[in-house]
Amino acid sequence: MRNIPKKHLIAFSLLLFITGNGFAQMLNFSNSKIICFDKKDRLVQKSVSVLKEEIEKKSSIELPVSNKWNKSNLPVIAIGIEGQLSGFPESVQEMIADMPATKNEGYKIAVDKQSNSVVIAGHDSRGVLYGVGKLLRKMELRSGEILVPEDLNISSSPAYPIRGHQLGYRPKTNAYDAWTPEQFDTYIRDLAIFGANSIEIMPPHTDDDFTSEHMKFPAIKMIAEQAKICDSYGMDVWMWYPNMGSDYTHPDSIKKELNERHEVFAAVKRLDHLFVPGGDPGDLEPDILFSWLEQEAKVLHQYHPNAKIWVSPQVFRPTQEWFDAFYGHVNNKYDWFGGVVFGPWIKTPIAEIRKIIGPDIPIRRYPDITHSLSCQYPIPGWDLAYAITLGRECINPRPTDEKMIHNAFDQLAQGSISYSEGSNDDVNKMVWSDQDWDPETPVIETLRDYARYLISPDYTEEVAQGIMTLEKNIQGSLLTNTAVLNTLYQWQEMEKSAPEDLKRNPRFQMGLLRACFDAYQYRRLIYETELENKALEILSSAEYMGSNNALNQATTTLIKAKTAPVYPELKYRCYDLADSLFNSIGAQLTIEKHGAMSGRGNFIDNIDLPLNNVMWLLDQFSVIEKISSEKNRLLAIEEILERTNPGPGGFYDNFGTPASWSRIKSDVNWLEDPGNLKSPRESFGVGLRGEEWVHEVNAKGFEGKSSPIAWMNQVTTLYDQPLEIVYENLDPKSSYTIRVAYTGRFRSRMKLMADEILVHDFLQTGIQPIYEFQVPQKAISDGEVIFRWTCGEGERGSQVSEIWLIKK
Repeated sequence: MRNIPKKHLIAFSLLLFITGNGFAQMLNFSNSKIICFDKKDRLVQKSVSVLKEEIEKKSSIELPVSNKWNKSNLPVIAIGIEGQLSGFPESVQEMIADMPATKNEGYKIAVDKQSNSVVIAGHDSRGVLYGVGKLLRKMELRSGEILVPEDLNISSSPAYPIRGHQLGYRPKTNAYDAWTPEQFDTYIRDLAIFGANSIEIMPPHTDDDFTSEHMKFPAIKMIAEQAKICDSYGMDVWMWYPNMGSDYTHPDSIKKELNERHEVFAAVKRLDHLFVPGGDPGDLEPDILFSWLEQEAKVLHQYHPNAKIWVSPQVFRPTQEWFDAFYGHVNNKYDWFGGVVFGPWIKTPIAEIRKIIGPDIPIRRYPDITHSLSCQYPIPGWDLAYAITLGRECINPRPTDEKMIHNAFDQLAQGSISYSEGSNDDVNKMVWSDQDWDPETPVIETLRDYARYLISPDYTEEVAQGIMTLEKNIQGSLLTNTAVLNTLYQWQEMEKSAPEDLKRNPRFQMGLLRACFDAYQYRRLIYETELENKALEILSSAEYMGSNNALNQATTTLIKAKTAPVYPELKYRCYDLADSLFNSIGAQLTIEKHGAMSGRGNFIDNIDLPLNNVMWLLDQFSVIEKISSEKNRLLAIEEILERTNPGPGGFYDNFGTPASWSRIKSDVNWLEDPGNLKSPRESFGVGLRGEEWVHEVNAKGFEGKSSPIAWMNQVTTLYDQPLEIVYENLDPKSSYTIRVAYTGRFRSRMKLMADEILVHDFLQTGIQPIYEFQVPQKAISDGEVIFRWTCGEGERGSQVSEIWLIKK
């Protein structure tokens, strides 16, 4: 008997004997063979190879392949294209014929007890591959055993024709640049098994370095390998190709760019579609952009005559004039034009794009499934502690979020190819592929398939539910999320009972790493919050114990986060798992040890970043210590203690807290607008003095000029969407001053109105944090005021981190 934990044996025994109520009896196909009559269709033959190889890899059973269906009682797995099953038993043909009809790329799977067989009948060649993938996902493959659910009778076709993911071989990715062609083949196969039919690759020249220390092949050679691999699975090859030239109007610059395209397009065996972003990077005016695309298309068609060019209206600082020109070109219906791509940093909601462009022009989604903040679909209500530590590109399974994001707009597009930067979004990829195939698929079904096929059938339910708990870890306030420790205990219990091969499985390790990391941050946040509160209590006694003594004791208390850390064993377990993931799949989770790029997946580097105001407080202490007068030192300490105090009758709001968000006015909720094109979102980063891309606190030592941690959080609206914040129960007979902190990633020109009365005209943010303005008396005469921030045209958005409404 194989080494399976007792609890799993009990569950497995029940599974064998119980039918109904969602439980299916498993049929033993360990002594079966594979039958396929087709000898000519290369994709059908590839599907047979996939089935045979994956079964052998996971069960150590090598199934024979035959083109004859004999009358022995041995079970068979039969593969073919529907309409070409004349050699199959009549009972099989009748069963397949009676099942609902399929469409392009669809398949039927039937278990026929009469012929002792499971049959995969593809609508076409691709359908055979996806039928094989579905069978593999539902099988239980263990060492020496192949089990098939008795009730596995499926007729299925994809809802959308475009289903894929971007696998860019470049240094910015957190893993892909370390992969070999064999690793890409394995991963592309996994994606195909979950329904993907497209892979998007990148040219060597992007907004990135040409090479990295991890690359084993030049990029031009690797993209040739990627295209060859995709073609072997019959998958479409897309290429994301930004415009990185210096000038697309000068003949010399255009010639250089065209020569580069000749080299790249000639290098790949297959290229079905070219995606050229309108910006991010490579901003061009629409007239210049489409003139260039016309020339690019001529080169493209020399090597790939049927390839189409798709383009996106991505632009960081958009104007209406730019959009009018862009959509005018889109509706011109160039013969080389494929469609519009909807992705990050597109101002126009996809529903509006659908109305603007011709009904026959397809839209492809380009969802950012890889980032958690400063992105297309940030985690709603994310805790600042996670934003600081997990950062922008952590291991980020978000199954329920991804389904909701997908289903919010799926009917408006022809499918999607995701924006991915590496292995961190692995779960999200499988969820998106499953949703593009069938938006009605419950995410738990995808997760069970993921766990059963990619990790272990003996831990199907445990891992599937464990991934769900990881998503719950990052929802809402971390300080009060006691379930984080339960998530840790569940993953640790799985690890204790797991066999060695499971413990070494990178996908299992990614889940375990996040469980450990999250629990460590939870314990640290509780600890460091208490340390700050104790330090402030000490400062409040400074008048009695002396300012210098109070400062010294407060300092000693604050730095206990370093001198007496909490739960260090969890941190070191994270380090071990990060090393293992680097060695197995090239995951680059630290800069120094694993060679990651800053801000690109190196969240382990952030594991001990402060979660309280320690850096700002210590900086303030160093200033106060230089004050010669005890009286003035005490006054400075009092300013620290009362930094957020708006005074009697006043109001204070920190928009990193749920309570303050209750003041924000919005008619659109997250489920309707997950990209926040019409609704406010949380943002992170101080962004002062021109530092646009700040996602974490700089914590080397605790030295350096620092900001209050409240400045790391903002309420944000994108582009010229108004930001409205409401204050009620004001004294209509009093006057008020608004003190406001303008921090954040954007350096926008913002204007503030109070009930349509000007408070301040457009001013440039990012230069200083705090501004004060008199609130017009007329605006508060009814005891309520709506503050309304707007940006000028072409700006990236309004951001507010703190408000003091001070009663005079």
